[in-house]
Amino acid sequence: MGIVISLILIAFGAILTWAVNTDGGSVDPQVVGVILMVVGILVFLISLVLWNTWWGGGFWGGMYGEPGAPPGGVRRRRVYRPTMRRTTYVEEEPPPPPGPPAP
Repeated sequence: MGIVISLILIAFGAILTWAVNTDGGSVDPQVVGVILMVVGILVFLISLVLWNTWWGGGFWGGMYGEPGAPPGGVRRRRVYRPTMRRTTYVEEEPPPPPGPPAP
């Protein structure tokens, strides 16, 4: 979520910096735009550094010293296999009647 917010801050800052032209007022929109872009870039970099779920939730869980994890950590690998289709066979003839087995 931090990456999305940082990209929004960068885009909004770029709009204020290069698309808004004003000559009055106490706040300069170009300066506010540059500040928003810098904050957006910092949030983006911090989000990339602290993002530990590159392969989904819990992939690196055993490597960061969670309680109960063995020393050295556990390397988990996710394997994605295609789903197998089930085949259903239907017999056309009815089952034999119960009775004594044939000799």
